[in-house]
This record gives sequence, structure tokens and C-alpha cells, in this order.
Amino acid sequence: MRHPTPTRSPGGDPLAAGEEVQVDPLQGWMLPHLQDAAVLDLQPLLQKALLLQTPERLLSSLVRRPPLAPEVLVAHQGGDRLLGLGVVRRLNRSGSCWGVEELRLCRQALSEPGSPSPRQVEGALLREALRRCPGASSWITRVPAGNQDRLALLREQGFQPLLLETLWYWDPDPIESGTAPPASTLPGGELQLRPLNRRSAPLLWHLEQATCPARLRQLLDRRIEDVLDQSEGHGLLWVDPSRQQAVAAVRRLRCRSLGPPELEVTLHPGWAHLYGPSLAGLVRQLAGGISPLRLRSDSDDHEREHWLSQLGAVAEGEELLMARSVWRRQGSRLLSRQSWRLDTVLDPFKPRRRPVPTPLQRGVGGHHAPQSLGTER
Repeated sequence: MRHPTPTRSPGGDPLAAGEEVQVDPLQGWMLPHLQDAAVLDLQPLLQKALLLQTPERLLSSLVRRPPLAPEVLVAHQGGDRLLGLGVVRRLNRSGSCWGVEELRLCRQALSEPGSPSPRQVEGALLREALRRCPGASSWITRVPAGNQDRLALLREQGFQPLLLETLWYWDPDPIESGTAPPASTLPGGELQLRPLNRRSAPLLWHLEQATCPARLRQLLDRRIEDVLDQSEGHGLLWVDPSRQQAVAAVRRLRCRSLGPPELEVTLHPGWAHLYGPSLAGLVRQLAGGISPLRLRSDSDDHEREHWLSQLGAVAEGEELLMARSVWRRQGSRLLSRQSWRLDTVLDPFKPRRRPVPTPLQRGVGGHHAPQSLGTER
């Protein structure tokens, strides 16, 4: 049984023995006690994660596949006194990149006397999540740009800002949604419309590699199967048949919480002129009559912001994409040992120098000693 590590206060002193914060995976007895208003919307996700814990462990040991449910960690104190929870998920099949999806606090429990501070509970949840996934080389999370406390906590754990993104709320006309645009409306009539499936997934993967910043692309470490997993099978692409290259794509992202579904619009840097009614029609077609929708744009992408404004989308706020990477080096002892072994194996094959000739010596009785081979007097 794992013994909890005492959480330390901001001043560095351990909390009192009765104020230790324990963090454990979600268990069945915890569900009835997670009734705080701040976590009620996560009840379906928590129930699914609890039911799939055993199958998830079994399947993960047999095959490489996308996770059935996220990992849920619960901070508690004094038995059934639950303080908050964290939700983390593997973002690719290799397990090299993980995401922190939720850090929620039970405000009612934290308001009781002797409770730890919100910062201590969130810090305990985040540290335990990082500790439980030793194979992860990178972590990704999003946080509202104005949440200074959460940003400070993430920076303490090694997270750094990568992108500033704007969230857009769009309520398209349901009459125009769900209808395929005629071929004549495709830009120049030279692009083909293809659904996202196993055959077209490589085209979308190459498009994402061309549009994603190099640093973020390295951290995400996506493969073609990861693109399909995160799209839930919903996506449309515009393909240039002459080059067999996807130039634009819209896909539905995996729903992380309650709220409007989020669509991701990807456009090749050389095809920015496609921003217009045709691309909006592609988004409406994928939405299939669902309204409202949520979209994103980078803070530096002024063309996309102008396009979204023309559509009637409303900016909801800004989020920072935070990332943490772990670089591991081989120990010097292991390297020296390996180099010693290699040197020993190759030693018989190294070139040898010719032996130095033996000098003439006066033998006993005045006779000269025999000369070495290859010498001259």
C-alpha cells in the first residue's frame, strides 16, 4: 500500500498530520461523495472511467491502442473528505505525450476549517499525475490566459507557454448547415472533396505536419492513427488531385467536457486565399446541423480572425497552450561501459605497428650477436 507524502505549504513547512492530502486513482466508494457543484458535469466521464479501469489495464498490456477512458485522480483528506480531482489522458498511442484535461476543486470541502489551500490540492494532483506516467516525454494542457494562479502552478511544474489561442463561439444558420456545397463552388473547380477515413488520413497527417509549429509538432509526436483516434471518424478534406495533397480540412475533435462541439479547421499556409464562403460551407457540412459550434484561432493568425468575424462568430476568450517536456540522457557510467566493451571486441582487428629492430650487441668471446631481420650495418 502506498503511503501518502505530506503536502508542503508555500513556505516549505509540512502540513499538520491531520491535513495531509492523499491522491489516489478513482475508486467506487468515491463516486457518491463527488457531488460538489464544480464536478457534477463530470459524472458521466467518472462513471465511464471507473467501469473501464480493469479492461483498460488488460488491453494496454496486450496491444497498442487508444485509451478507452482517461485516468482520474482524486485528492482526499480524512477518509471520505474529497477535495478535488484531476483528469489526464494519453494523447497518442505510443504514450509519449499526455494531456491534463481537468483540475477541479470541491469548494465546499475546502471551505471547512483545517482544509488545505486550493493551490496545495491542485499541486498535489498535478505532481501525482506526472509521477504516475514516467514514460511520458511531454505534457500538454490549456488554461485561460487570465487564470494567473493556474499559470503559476504549471510553471512551477516545468510547463512553458507555447501558443496563445482565441476561442470562438459560432451559431451557424441551421438551414444552411448539413448540405454539401455544389462542385461549382469549390475554389477554381480544381479541388476534390473527400471524407476522413483510413485512406485519406495520411493526407490530413501531412497537412497537420505542414501547419503545426515545429516545437509543438515534436511534443505531440502524432502518427497517422493518432489523427484518426482524435477525430472520432468525423472529417472532410479538400485535396489537390494533381499533387495528391490536402490543402484544407475540417474535423471534429474529441469532446473533453460539456459544451458546444469543437471543430478544428486546418488550412495549408500557401492556400490562405481559401478563406471565404466555400470554407464556411465545408464547416457547416461537417457540423451536420449541430449548433452552436466552437472554433479556435492562433493570436497571430489575423486572416483567420477576420474570416471568423465575417461569419458572425464571437470571441469568447483566450487560452494559453502550455507544454512540458522531459529529456532523458544516458548515464555516463553506462556509456563508458559500453564503449569499453566495444573497444575490447575491436582490439584484435586494430592495425599493428612493425616491431622496432634490435640493436647490435657484442657477444661473448668477441663475436657479434646475430642481427635482427630487416636491419643493415
